[in-house]
Amino acid sequence: MVFSINSRNIDLKSKKVSERPKRDWKRKAHEIIFEADTPAGKAFDIVILLLIVISVITLMLGTVEGLNTRYARLINISEWVVTGLFSAEYLARIIVLKKPSQYIFSFWGVIDFLATIPKYLAIFFVGATYLSVLRALRLVRVFRILDLAPYIGESHNLTAALKASKAKILVFLVAVISLSIVLGTVMYWVEGPEHGFTSIPKSVYWTIVTMTTVGYGDIAPETGTGQLIASIVMILGYGIIAVPTGIVSAEYTHNLKNPKHPTNTQSCPNCSADHHRDDAYFCYSCGEPLGK
Repeated sequence: MVFSINSRNIDLKSKKVSERPKRDWKRKAHEIIFEADTPAGKAFDIVILLLIVISVITLMLGTVEGLNTRYARLINISEWVVTGLFSAEYLARIIVLKKPSQYIFSFWGVIDFLATIPKYLAIFFVGATYLSVLRALRLVRVFRILDLAPYIGESHNLTAALKASKAKILVFLVAVISLSIVLGTVMYWVEGPEHGFTSIPKSVYWTIVTMTTVGYGDIAPETGTGQLIASIVMILGYGIIAVPTGIVSAEYTHNLKNPKHPTNTQSCPNCSADHHRDDAYFCYSCGEPLGK
């Protein structure tokens, strides 16, 4: 009986020892791919940054008629090479995580996926390759390689301010849309189709363009009453533009007066949650050890 228990313990220990290299390999790969606190992680992010820049420049140059005609083959090969490297990176991110679905369905996971597939979609749908411009959004994430901790902290404060303001901004947008519908209907009644206001939706379009101070000039009121209403809409526009700015600024100031604990680029190897506190040893989302 004692012999069987000891043999079982030996088997369990040998199993743990055999699994340790696999876990160590995944953890090291995770640190390189998802974090930027090590030289290898920074080098990886620099390579991704260069690939993104090359991809976006190639996409833009491909729309220049002279260059596209002369270097079409070279541009196509370059796009396929970059797409292949991004595909390998996307698969690597999935492999090193214990719960890949947490990354796949996250915001950045969706962005990475959309940035990878355009060239494949272009085989079946003409023009799909232009979706590759989504790769430019990834530049925001790889800026961590610059060691700009204060700027990263400011970006976190701005993000928190926008999240805290979303309810107020939503109410504000509903009020603006309602006001635009009312004023557009009034302008349709005052000006009528003979002055270009052929329908209420088109009149609402004019109201939004005027209120946002864009002023395309494709429609303009011609009656005195319509011009008076237009003047009121223009004045309202200046005040309306300032409201969301004030809402976000108030939340941003509140966050500055109530600072949170500093965070780093450490990413959870289980759920890929990031922005952990510097003094954290476990993931705030799933409780996984962070490997410090």
